[in-house]
Amino acid sequence: MKRFLIVGSVLLIAVAGLIYSGIRLGDIAHAIGLAGWGIALTVFARYAVTMLLAYASWVIMPPDQRPALADSAAIRIVRDTVNTLLPTTQIGGDIVAARLMLLCGIAAPMAAAGVVTDLFLQVVTQFVFALGGTLLLLQLGASESIVRTVATGLLIAGPTLIGFYLIQRLGVGTLIIGALKKLAGGKEWAAFAATDAFYAALARIRERGRAMATSAGVHFSAWLLGSIEVYVIFAFMGVPITVAEAIVIESIGQAVRGAAFAVPGAIGVQEGAFVILCAGFGIPADAALAMSLIKRIADVAIGGPGFLFWYRFEGRRRDGAV
Repeated sequence: MKRFLIVGSVLLIAVAGLIYSGIRLGDIAHAIGLAGWGIALTVFARYAVTMLLAYASWVIMPPDQRPALADSAAIRIVRDTVNTLLPTTQIGGDIVAARLMLLCGIAAPMAAAGVVTDLFLQVVTQFVFALGGTLLLLQLGASESIVRTVATGLLIAGPTLIGFYLIQRLGVGTLIIGALKKLAGGKEWAAFAATDAFYAALARIRERGRAMATSAGVHFSAWLLGSIEVYVIFAFMGVPITVAEAIVIESIGQAVRGAAFAVPGAIGVQEGAFVILCAGFGIPADAALAMSLIKRIADVAIGGPGFLFWYRFEGRRRDGAV
C-alpha cells in the first residue's frame, strides 16, 4: 500500500508541475493523437528490443542449463513488466526472472548467476551507449550545462560499475543470494545454502567468452534499436529530428531511468529527463512529454502478455510440474 501511495503522490506532483509550468494537458493529448500509427510502430519496436534482450540473457547460459528460447522470451517480458508496471524498484523483475528460471527446471545457483551476469552486461552496455550519446551530444553542439550534467552522471556511474564487478568477484555476492532467498521465497531456494555453488555457476558462465561477447553485442544492438522509438514517435508527430538526436535522447534518457532504479517505473524521472534533453534540440515540452507517455503505452503493451505469462509460469508450480 505504501508503494502505491508513493506512486500516486509522484503522479499528483507531476500533474501539478505541468499545470504550474504552463504546459497544457490538452497539448500533450493532441501530440499523442498526432502520433497515430506511430504508436503501433513503437510497440512493435519495443517487442523487437525485448526479444533481443531475451536472446542476450539466453545465450550466456550453458546449453545444459538454459530454458527453452520461447520460455526465455516469456521470462524477459515478465521481467520488464515487473520492472516498469509494478510498484517495486527496478530490480524486482530480475528477482522474479530468477524464480521463473527455477520453475523452468534451471538449478537455483545457475538461475541467480545468469540473472546477475545478464544484469551486469546490461548495465555495462547501457553505460557505453550513454557515453556514445554524450559524445554525440558534444558533436551536435549542445549547451554546456546539459553536457556538464550528463558527464557528471557518467562519472558517478563509473565507480558504480566497478563496484558491481567487484561484488561478483569478491564474497559480497552473498548479499545478492540473501536477497533472492528472502524476496523470492520457497523451499527450492534452500539450494543457496551452498554459496559456493552460486560462484561456481557464475564462473562457468563467465568462462564462456564468446557467449558473453555475443550477449554484450546483442544488448548494445537492442539499445540502438530503442532509438527508433524516439525517431518514429517524433516523425509521426511532425517534429523534425535526426537519427543522431534520437540516439542522444534515448541513450541518456535510458541512463537516467536506470540511475533512478529505486523509483518504481522511474515515474516522473523519465519524463523530466526527456523534457530537458528535448529542449536542447528545440523540441517543445508538450511533444517531449507525449513521447514519454507513448513509451509508457509500449510498457503497458508489454505488460499485458507479461502478467499472463507470469500466471502461466506459476501454474506450472501449482500443477506440480516442477
